Amino acid sequence: MATRLFRDRRDAGRFLACSLEHYRDRPNVVVLGLPRGGVPVAYEVASTLSAPLDVFVVRKLGVPGQEELALGAIASGGAVVLNDDVVRGLDIPPETIRQVAEREGRELLSREQAYRAGRPMQDLAGKAVILVDDGLATGASMRAAIRALRGRHPERIVVAVPAAPSFTCQELADVVDEVVCATTPTPFFAVGQSYWDFTQTTDEEVRDLLRAASPSHPTQPEATSLTEAGVIRVEAVPVEDGVPSGDAWSDLVGDAHVVLIGEASHGTHEFYEARARLTRRLIEEKGFCAVAAEADWPDAYRVNRYVRGRSEDTTAEESLRGFERFPAWMWRNTVVLDFVGWLREHNDRLAGDERAKAGFYGLDVYSLYRSMQEVIAYLERVDPDAAARARERYACFDHVSGDDGQEYGWAAAFGAGPTCEQEVVDQLVDLRRKAWEYTREDGGLVEDEYFYAEQNARIVATAAEYYRTMFGSRVSSWNLRDRAMVETLEALRAHLGRQREEEARIVVWAHNSHVGDARATELESRGEFNVGELARERYAGDCRLVGFTTYVGTVTAANDWGAPADRKVVRPGIPESVEELFHEVGEKEFMVAVGRAPRAAEVLRTARIERAIGVVYRPETERQSHYFRSRVADQFDALIHIDETRALQPIERTARWDRGDAPETYPFAV
Repeated sequence: MATRLFRDRRDAGRFLACSLEHYRDRPNVVVLGLPRGGVPVAYEVASTLSAPLDVFVVRKLGVPGQEELALGAIASGGAVVLNDDVVRGLDIPPETIRQVAEREGRELLSREQAYRAGRPMQDLAGKAVILVDDGLATGASMRAAIRALRGRHPERIVVAVPAAPSFTCQELADVVDEVVCATTPTPFFAVGQSYWDFTQTTDEEVRDLLRAASPSHPTQPEATSLTEAGVIRVEAVPVEDGVPSGDAWSDLVGDAHVVLIGEASHGTHEFYEARARLTRRLIEEKGFCAVAAEADWPDAYRVNRYVRGRSEDTTAEESLRGFERFPAWMWRNTVVLDFVGWLREHNDRLAGDERAKAGFYGLDVYSLYRSMQEVIAYLERVDPDAAARARERYACFDHVSGDDGQEYGWAAAFGAGPTCEQEVVDQLVDLRRKAWEYTREDGGLVEDEYFYAEQNARIVATAAEYYRTMFGSRVSSWNLRDRAMVETLEALRAHLGRQREEEARIVVWAHNSHVGDARATELESRGEFNVGELARERYAGDCRLVGFTTYVGTVTAANDWGAPADRKVVRPGIPESVEELFHEVGEKEFMVAVGRAPRAAEVLRTARIERAIGVVYRPETERQSHYFRSRVADQFDALIHIDETRALQPIERTARWDRGDAPETYPFAV
């Protein structure tokens, strides 16, 4: 299913215009729409760029008797472009071509006169001409327009469309000065798949839009009492320190059993602090029994043992020492430290009721070697013979030095070492076959420890596959990881539900890119899905997706994967972004609950760009590296915006982190 990113052609035009900002207010720019569907798109582009709008009509030349097969095209000005393969293949005589071209030429001229109502066509000589359509498939009509346009001697030709296959965009890039394809869905089925409303544009609509764009007959937009930011301001819910006021949070969650709370970066203090506060309320007020985080299963389970009073760790800080792998600051930070301490205190007050205690678990798949060690350690306690078999199976990975999953993945993907697929599956099956024997003793602790080992064995199998796919398809590795996280969530819900004898309520902590429904973002156009999408499918009506945004501040992030943590300056949200729109609301912080804010939801259903900062932040390439397209009203059930935020503080602060980035104005600032 292709992503429907645009509400209609006008919405697509506003979105496309964001990628053409460098042509705004330039005196020599003309925007041409290919009728009919390209004109509403072109109207919005021309309005945004403050450029004149005109049409450039292209008519297909159909093979007589097989009109759906194009032998060529005729464009404004009478220029004819032929498809040599079709003409030669069907041996179409010149006289037939002339007759078809004359017939279509008369229709083309009639349409031009009707559209322009007697107005002359724009002079294109020496101009930068932006050719706009509502999308491309093969690009045949656009090629005809390009060839015809050259006869009018423009200085520059730019092709701009909201959606097209990537190969079509690449081919057109060889024949024009610039190609702007706002989205390139993969796989590409049809232009209409990118639109919720793809109703055919009428001739009357084309005339109305051209008349509205005419300098001599401008049509004023309908008066409105509120800007988009004003609409959001009216319907926003007040927030204090990231937490909605009054009953707004409780009302949003309702009776949902799964609440996913995101973050726009992996290193922002306010996101972590607000998420922790919101989670405390869910545990205390609604009986949520677990936090399932975007963290490795064995490292998080060490924290789980501590908060449930089953650990040799004596402090919250000790329990977090399992998080050694980059980026350690995601979990070894002062906010998580405080939350883990609070969770232990909360559980200690429930000493007489083990089932009421809340736990802390990981969902991620990176712990290949650590999970192997944990499986063997468990079996050595309960079944030494099985431990020996596990050690023998996992020895398949011994050809890789150290514990680098990526090194294993590279070797397995390119035939430099065994894949170990059968070994990890055999081990998981062997462990499950003896589940009853290992858990026949009464007691939740026995069940918990078996469940922990079983999940480790499953993660070994998943992680091995994940690291192999890293060197093949990015889509495959992303999808495998997010599906695995949801499978772990499902297993955890089932396990805790059995123990508590009621359906378990769980909070998920992960990045916005995992939490927000991928179907409302450009992720799906690349064939990717995520945790939020799968959660809505599995728990329809029983889950809530909550995201965070910020406009400016600082963030803890690295320059590259594996590099030290830095305290970096976050640049202000760029034009036409969700972040800029929220900044214009003029409030320090607020929440938009989509279901209770219909006018704001309509505003936020327009496709915009949205920022995502992971563990790496590259402000020098921010637009390319950290923004993606989305409809946030469909991506989340609620968004919490905190206009200015600060960097998350690692437990182990360094002089490098303390020093931080120089201000944006350096060296001119005093």
